[in-house]
Amino acid sequence: MQFKHPELLYALFLLIVPILIHLFQLRRFQKVQFTNVKFLKAVKLQTRKSSQLKKWLTLLTRMLLLACAIIAFAQPFIPNTEDFNETQETVVYLDNSYSMQATGKNGSLLNEAIQDMIDNFPEDEKISLFTNTQTFRNTSLKALKNDLIQLEHSPTQLNYDALFIKGKELFSKDKSSSKNLILISDFQQKDNPVTFETDSTINLKLVQPKSALVSNVSIDSVYVANSNSETLDLNVKLSNQGEVIENTTVSLFNDDVLLAKNAVDISKNSEATFSVSNNAVINGKLVIEDAGLQYDNSFYFNINSKPKIKVLAINENTADNFLKRIYTNDEFEYNSFKVNNLNFNIIPDQNLIVLNELESISDALRTALVSFKDDGGHILTMPSKEINLNTYNQLFNNSNTPQYNSLINQQKRITTINYNHPLLANAFYSKVSNFQYPKVETSYSFSSNANSVLSYEDGNAFLVGSDGIYAFSSALNDDNSNFKNSPLIVPVLYNIGKQSLKLPQLYYSIGQPNSIAINAVLGQDDILTLGTDENTVIPLQKTYSKTVVLETIDYPVNAGIFNVKNESKILQNLSFNYNRTESDLNYLDLKRNTNVSVNESLATTINDIKSSSTINALWKWFVIFALVFLIIEILLLKYLK
Repeated sequence: MQFKHPELLYALFLLIVPILIHLFQLRRFQKVQFTNVKFLKAVKLQTRKSSQLKKWLTLLTRMLLLACAIIAFAQPFIPNTEDFNETQETVVYLDNSYSMQATGKNGSLLNEAIQDMIDNFPEDEKISLFTNTQTFRNTSLKALKNDLIQLEHSPTQLNYDALFIKGKELFSKDKSSSKNLILISDFQQKDNPVTFETDSTINLKLVQPKSALVSNVSIDSVYVANSNSETLDLNVKLSNQGEVIENTTVSLFNDDVLLAKNAVDISKNSEATFSVSNNAVINGKLVIEDAGLQYDNSFYFNINSKPKIKVLAINENTADNFLKRIYTNDEFEYNSFKVNNLNFNIIPDQNLIVLNELESISDALRTALVSFKDDGGHILTMPSKEINLNTYNQLFNNSNTPQYNSLINQQKRITTINYNHPLLANAFYSKVSNFQYPKVETSYSFSSNANSVLSYEDGNAFLVGSDGIYAFSSALNDDNSNFKNSPLIVPVLYNIGKQSLKLPQLYYSIGQPNSIAINAVLGQDDILTLGTDENTVIPLQKTYSKTVVLETIDYPVNAGIFNVKNESKILQNLSFNYNRTESDLNYLDLKRNTNVSVNESLATTINDIKSSSTINALWKWFVIFALVFLIIEILLLKYLK
């Protein structure tokens, strides 16, 4: 038995007081003369014995009454478990990702968990709490209540493997305390199986509230399927988890104006198509009506005005008609000059410069090209049959582009396509394995085959590219190669041109690193801002002569359409959407983790923790005993003669 206030037990020394009173308060009997002396002695003896017995019984009951009262105030108890005396530390992870919008028995899973915390945790108990976005160390539920009520959903979730590590860091260094780590999440099925670290010093408890959702429809993405000079087709990809849903309405808005509606039947994956004007500037919003998760029922995108990509071809004596056919006026602003007639002042304004079979690169041209490259420009070199190797290699010195080696007079076929190279990403619907191989009569070898885009049958590179510089190993004129007639030339040269100017995408994902090029010429002290009418931030940005590259990852935190401004002037709009990974309704089976405790209710988990620190309070029994002894004393004084 233990005591909550053991210091009060010193009051038991007061029990000596009734003993002293009993010893010194001796009543004297008055002697009365009577004729029968023998009878008087017997009466006197009997009276004294009865009086002494009554006094000892009264003293005993009073001492027991006083002792029970003192012990009751000291609040005695018996602990239920052996580890009761250990200090209890509790760290809670509360998953506030968008998947916790799923409905449970009493509202959303997140609101259920918050209500269980408010109802079951003592207000003044010290706890630490962390979510996907916030951390509260060594606080109390009373201080956290407002933050919990106002807790918003997060577009991202912490990695399951990182939860245990972060929770462990929030505990104190006290080795004698009992540490309880509670992870509250729906535990969606991720790509990798979840495993939790085994640590004997931490009691890991998993709370997995069950969702009542059986289906969820989400808008996953939007892309341009086809385009011409007048219209473009927008394909909207939708996914469904559950039974087939018929006639789901997909609405397309431009700002707040409804442009079109489309009804589709959704089994597992479906698409809806909208045709819009190719020249229109659209601040788009796609909306569906679905009773499942709400965050994935809207999708934002932008179609901004498209600036033409500036391409400059510098020729020696070779025709450039094939370049004109690829870099057409609808998307490109193509210019061509002989190297002797080149105006160097127009080089900084270009996006892509093509060196079309120059025999050598002059020092002045190389200086201009290096400056152009450092300012974010792209360069494509097509060597002539006989070049000044040194002048070309000097241009490559400041980049990762392999240098030219000696000329090889041997016919080679171009047989290998590097589909993983960024230049050819999404350029082909499927891998081509039986195309008609183009060939070259002579070619230069590269010092390295790294970053190859196209390669010969012997493994050497035909086209390499990295860091904004692309280089062919061979001249492309008709006398040396038939590559101009190959179907490969269009996607290769077209993508080199398109990637020389990074146009904003239709949309970007929140919580992921994004690099966004904005066409703007800024003054020395000018900066770009990103935001809405209510909230604006200054993102990380790199300024070049013709563009500004914005870097975003932590902002924005909410989906929507945001303005890019230079002071008060809106340059263009950008759309951000939540990642759709939280739309998955597949959850982990945590019961397979035999080394941890798993519950569906947080209240049950809290009660389990309390049971290891609860007590059997005995103070009420001692109050009852004190009352019993008080009654016994009264009866003794009244009825014992």
